[in-house]
Amino acid sequence: MLDAPTSLSESRYWECIAACSRCALLCDFCAAACLRDVHAEHMLNCVAQDVECAEICRVAAAAMARDSAHVSAICELCARICEACATECEKHESDHCQDCAESCRHCAELCRELIS
Repeated sequence: MLDAPTSLSESRYWECIAACSRCALLCDFCAAACLRDVHAEHMLNCVAQDVECAEICRVAAAAMARDSAHVSAICELCARICEACATECEKHESDHCQDCAESCRHCAELCRELIS
């Protein structure tokens, strides 16, 4: 029988799952806030990065929760997309973009630690 955790919080992935989940939510919020911006046309790349980042973060969190055999590849991709999103969000002064960038950097860091 496998020596599996009895709860998600016991998983070796727990901290990274939490970071990915938080990042996905902040990316969703950032994308919606960018679309409400008076100059939304200037925020389209930010929105696109947010959407892609939120999706890969959800995939990564789910893969870790399942202890997927593909966790390393998924987390590597997640880290790269999080970094790209952070780079874009850092270009904008709004709080939601700065919060998103910070969360993306943290998520990327934990994903890379997990696979190293």
